Amino acid sequence: MIRFPRVLRAAAFLAGVLVLSAACGRNEDAGYTPRYSPSAAPRTEGAPRVLIFGVHPLHNPERLNADYDPIVDYVNRRLGGAAVVRLEASRSYEEFDKKLYARRFDFALPNPYQTVNALRHGYRVFGKMGDDGSFRGIILVRKDGGIAKVSDLKGKTVSFPAPTALAATMMPLYYLHTHGLDARRDIRRLFSGSQESSMMNVYLRKSAAGATWPPPWEAFQKSNPGFARELVVRWETPPLVNNALVARDDVPEALVDAFAQALFGLHADAEGRRLLAALPLTRFEPAGEETYAPVVAFLRRYESILGAEAQR
Repeated sequence: MIRFPRVLRAAAFLAGVLVLSAACGRNEDAGYTPRYSPSAAPRTEGAPRVLIFGVHPLHNPERLNADYDPIVDYVNRRLGGAAVVRLEASRSYEEFDKKLYARRFDFALPNPYQTVNALRHGYRVFGKMGDDGSFRGIILVRKDGGIAKVSDLKGKTVSFPAPTALAATMMPLYYLHTHGLDARRDIRRLFSGSQESSMMNVYLRKSAAGATWPPPWEAFQKSNPGFARELVVRWETPPLVNNALVARDDVPEALVDAFAQALFGLHADAEGRRLLAALPLTRFEPAGEETYAPVVAFLRRYESILGAEAQR
């Protein structure tokens, strides 16, 4: 059993502080309402069980639904009517955290930090995203921003998606702190609410640097090539274990197995590989609680240097 560091028990650290980037937030949400309901849909007699699948905010809700709706459709076809999986997006990391820890989701795809917390709320790890080498933080700057060394960020604003974003916030903060900055005092931290807005803040010169992780950066380059050409990845962190697949402890084992096998089989056929490529990802794979021991070790190191104070 994993022993949790104190940082996971800090209520203020769990909630965090989300400082929204107004310009970027309006651009991302305009004209789109994500599929979200405050409570599970009622089940009628004889109807298949509805299983809510929550994915943490890898992207804004519109992009997340575009990427994961086809995967949910693929899974549902392979469940053969035994149950129906429904995707639920969240507008922010804070909203996702609240729903996960309140046990709203039957299945979820949390980041590794959220995964370690979810174990204390009756979830278990049964799988994960592959490609662990992609689970690393990257720090972007403008090409004309004059930021060449970590020390050039002293006194500047650095944008991050959210306090509980492991690859895109905690790992970059740790990197900066261990490469010459006091991340508690030497920079102003702007929590912008999403991966996209963290990057846009750099383009718009609202921050001197912005943190994210490879999949959102790759998506940003495709969807906003003009903006992306003005930015460059200046630093990268070492990788950690990728995002987990978790199941709530009251979901029948047969349904967990069926859901898992559908996801684990995506890379085995042409349709599944096409769906994975949109994420981008090569496969989902089996995993267990012990897989995330390196994450707990990182969190201990993080707390010993930065502590909960770094998230305020």
